[in-house]
Amino acid sequence: MKFRTLGRTGVQVSTLALGAMNFGAIGRTTQDDATAIVDAALDAGINVIDTADMYSQGESEEMVGKAIAGRRDDVVLATKVFNPMGDERNHRGSSRRWIVAELENSLRRLAVDHVDLYQIHRWDPNTSDEETLSALTDMQRAGKIRYFGSSTYPAHRIVEGQWAARGHHLGRYVTEQPPYSILQRGIESHVLPVTEQYGLGVLVWSPLASGWLSGAIREGREMTTSRSGLMPQRFDTAIASNRAKMDAVEKLVAVAEGAGLTLIQLALGFVTAHPGVTSAIIGPRTVDHLHSQLAAADTVLSADVLDAIDEIVAPGLDLAPDEKFDTPPSLLDSTLRRR
Repeated sequence: MKFRTLGRTGVQVSTLALGAMNFGAIGRTTQDDATAIVDAALDAGINVIDTADMYSQGESEEMVGKAIAGRRDDVVLATKVFNPMGDERNHRGSSRRWIVAELENSLRRLAVDHVDLYQIHRWDPNTSDEETLSALTDMQRAGKIRYFGSSTYPAHRIVEGQWAARGHHLGRYVTEQPPYSILQRGIESHVLPVTEQYGLGVLVWSPLASGWLSGAIREGREMTTSRSGLMPQRFDTAIASNRAKMDAVEKLVAVAEGAGLTLIQLALGFVTAHPGVTSAIIGPRTVDHLHSQLAAADTVLSADVLDAIDEIVAPGLDLAPDEKFDTPPSLLDSTLRRR
C-alpha cells in the first residue's frame, strides 16, 4: 500500500480508502460482513475509512464504530453531514444548528469522541459559507473534529469557501471529495486545478463508475450488479450516454489485457495516477470485492497505457454529463433561472 500526504495537513493516508456506503441496508451487509471488510482492509494497509450520516440512515456509522472498536487510533476516520436525516425540515443542510446537532449524533453512532475529517456532503445554496465554516471551526476548536472538508462541490464553490475562510478568519476546508473515473473525467478541467492551487487533499469517489469498470459489465452480458438494479436508467444501453460507456468499457478491457491488468487495476491505477488525487475511495460489499480492488494498491500505469486511455475517453470529458452531482441549482430548477 502506498501513502500520500492529505493536502497540507501532514496526515499520511493510504492511496486506497475504504468507503462504507454499502454497510447496512444499502449494500445488504451485516455487522459481521462489515467487520470482516474493515479487518481485511486494515490488514492490507488501508488506514482511511469514509462514511456518512445518511448511509442507511446512520446504520453505516454504527457498523463502522463497532468494526474499529479497540483500534480507533489506527484509523483516519471520516464522515459527512448535509443530506436529510428524517422528515423534519431542519434535520439536513449545513446550518450551524444542524451541524452541531448531527455531529453529536455521528459521534454517538460511531462510538468515538472525535472524527478526523468531517465533510459537508454537498454544497448547500441556502446557507452562507460563513455560517457553515464558523460552526465547523468551533467544532474543531472543541476537539470534536480534527479537520473539515467538502464533497462534490463545484469548482467555484471551492474557491468561495477558501475566500470566505480567509475573509472571516475561520478554519478552511482542507479536502474535497469529488466523483472521478475514466468514464467521468470532468473534474480534470475545473475541480482538480482548483484543489491543486489551494493545496487540498482529494479523496475521489466512484472510481469504478458505479460498477461499469468492475469487469462485471460487458457487451452482451446480462447486468446483475447491485447498482444496475437500483438505478436501471444508468445502465440502459438504449440511452446514448450509457451506450458510450459500454463502447468505452470494451476498448478499456483490451487496454487492460494488453498491459496484463484487470479492468479494476486499470481503473484505480488511472485515478491515483493524477497528481491532484490523494486517495481513491473503494466501496466493496463483500471481502471478495475488496480483495479484487486491493490488487490495484501497487498498480502504476505506464505513459503508453495512460495515453491509450486518453484516446478512448478524452481528458476532461464526462461520458454521462447528466449524471453530474455538482450541477448549479438553476440548471435543475427552471424557477431559479426565470424572473
